[in-house]
Amino acid sequence: MGTAVVVEAVRTPVGKGKAGGGLSGVHPADLLAGQLVALVERAGIDPALVEDVIVGCAQQVGEQAGNIGRNAVLGAGFPESVPSTTLNRQCGSSQQAAAFAAQAVMAGVHDVVIAAGVESMSAVPIGSARAGAGARHAARYPDGLVNQGISAELVAQRWKLDRDELDAYSAESHRRAAATWAEGGFDAEVVAVPEAPDLVTDETVRGTTTAEGLAGLRPSFRTDGAVARFPDVDWKITPGNSSPLTDGASAVLVMSERRAVELGLRPRARFHAFSVVGDDPLMMLTGPIPATHAVLARSGLGIGDIDAYEVNEAFAPVPLAWAREFGADPARLNPRGGAIALGHALGSSGTRLLVTMLHHLEATGGRYGLQTMCEAGGMANATIIERL
Repeated sequence: MGTAVVVEAVRTPVGKGKAGGGLSGVHPADLLAGQLVALVERAGIDPALVEDVIVGCAQQVGEQAGNIGRNAVLGAGFPESVPSTTLNRQCGSSQQAAAFAAQAVMAGVHDVVIAAGVESMSAVPIGSARAGAGARHAARYPDGLVNQGISAELVAQRWKLDRDELDAYSAESHRRAAATWAEGGFDAEVVAVPEAPDLVTDETVRGTTTAEGLAGLRPSFRTDGAVARFPDVDWKITPGNSSPLTDGASAVLVMSERRAVELGLRPRARFHAFSVVGDDPLMMLTGPIPATHAVLARSGLGIGDIDAYEVNEAFAPVPLAWAREFGADPARLNPRGGAIALGHALGSSGTRLLVTMLHHLEATGGRYGLQTMCEAGGMANATIIERL
């Protein structure tokens, strides 16, 4: 089996996912196209060498319908011979895109593949693609499943995470992200969007956030119906300990190590191991735990061997429950801040985590990085890379 390596990795600054947000006026296909251009320009390769572009996007309706990956490839000015496909594994869509790209290279099918992701939550609000799950699904779950906010409440309840802990973690996410920006830590990974040149940093980071300030926010998902169904829940999920709605795109250039060397390019990391799992769709957000068990078992590594963990902060209980399960070092968990500060532009988040994790490993000299992402329907991906 061949070795798949990351040669280049970029992302946009993150914009608030609402009218007036810094990227809200940019069509999502253009948002992604700009990153594709930047990726090949930074690598210094002819885009005609790219054999496929695999794009993650969670809400494939409206402006994101019609294979947005292909639209972005053509908008980027790539040769018409470069194909693209768009896939949907909900929040993990572009992490799955990266896994598929690497696996194609490892299998010897391709030598040069781009994995990318995009989501404009301004243009296509979350839930826009929801159209029911069918009668058989309803028969299996007669009480119905719940939205992710309620699932986050159930996770917090099961792992006995109190409100103070959730808010303190969330404030620290903002502090770390703000500190990384102040120290220039994001400069190498963020590429400005030509259509929105005024947005030069992540719009959702608030360095002045405190746990005391977050404590004043009211729970978002406590309704009469939810309380009746889950009477034992102590409601504590608020906008402050949840990821904000955002717009963004990200992309990584994946190659066979042999081809990278032939082209005179520096392999920056290799893909070491992958996993993907299904888990309880009611709890929904616990999938990163079995996914991590699976990827560690496949890799032969222990949690102590990993230098950085990127566990997507869809809601604060997700990384906190994960860390408690593995006894993980808090200093290695989302060391540059996570989605609570940096946003969670659904389809982009998987490759965004990969971009940030790679740059952090390079800046700190770390060897192994692990990323994992909870996904709607009770799924999760996990990926381990090794910095070269």
